[in-house]
Amino acid sequence: MISFILRVLGGGLALILVAYIANASFWSSYRAEPVLLAHRGMAQTYHREDLKRDTCTATRIDDPDHPYLENTIASMRAAFAMGADIVELDVHPTTDGQFAVFHDWTLECRTEGKGVTREQSVSYLKTLDVGYGYTADGGRTFPFRGMGVGLMPTLDEVLQAFPDRRFLINIKSRDPNEGERLAKRLLQLTESQRALLSVYGGHEPVMVVRERMPGFASMSKQSLKDCVLGYVATGWLGSMPETCRNSIVVVPSNIAPALWGWPNRFFERMQAVNTQVFITGPVDASLRPSETAGIDTEAQIRAIPRDFSGGIWTDRIDRVGAHFGRPRSR
Repeated sequence: MISFILRVLGGGLALILVAYIANASFWSSYRAEPVLLAHRGMAQTYHREDLKRDTCTATRIDDPDHPYLENTIASMRAAFAMGADIVELDVHPTTDGQFAVFHDWTLECRTEGKGVTREQSVSYLKTLDVGYGYTADGGRTFPFRGMGVGLMPTLDEVLQAFPDRRFLINIKSRDPNEGERLAKRLLQLTESQRALLSVYGGHEPVMVVRERMPGFASMSKQSLKDCVLGYVATGWLGSMPETCRNSIVVVPSNIAPALWGWPNRFFERMQAVNTQVFITGPVDASLRPSETAGIDTEAQIRAIPRDFSGGIWTDRIDRVGAHFGRPRSR
């Protein structure tokens, strides 16, 4: 009986070894320039200890070492100048049929305004100071107060300001009607303009976008889970789950090496089904996955090979861009 068990275990280990070798990255000749994604543009970073879903992150920023405020035209322009290929931004529908570019569900954290962001008009949102609530010293000083008045842009203003740039649009709700509204707006763009954009966020609105815009790159937490788990189950055979097609895959840097064919063979397979892969900072036991930071610290950045061929999600595009010799003519 013991010898039988040992033979079974030995056979299982041999199968795993064969699968690992068959999917090893060295079989792939895939090479590409790294794709740098600036999360919310050039933004103020903040402490993540004991972070909860409703924590006001503007009240826990690190000591500022640059003047930019997230989700503003100026922060996006700075991010692109520092080497970003893509800027991630957040949107909320407004009562007058537009989309405001702003992270928070409510206004009280970052601005002097009050109420739910999506229940306001653009004309009201334009009166607010998006730098009002930022403090690095517990409220003794507010270094950006008065500097962000009128700087909350609309999605249309962003697309007009950067007509040839790539953006990842974050839908902040789980409202399918929001997906309907966003798809309607994106369908008014030319095909070449839409090719520069992708969408992620709540599952219900993202699924509406997918239905209205077949082939458009999009991701929800559920679609990401389905893709990664499906790939773990079948990727060793070289099979790509349908849920990975026309998508976005975001994986923490300390989990990514466990994926079949990581890194280049995995990138090659995902690229073949029109899916972009991004690594983020490592999952920390004290953080929920949704609160995982980007590749932001000097140690994390130095750990990325210069010939890395995937996407890098960062809140410090200035540091990551410099690591890869950006900006450069492209």
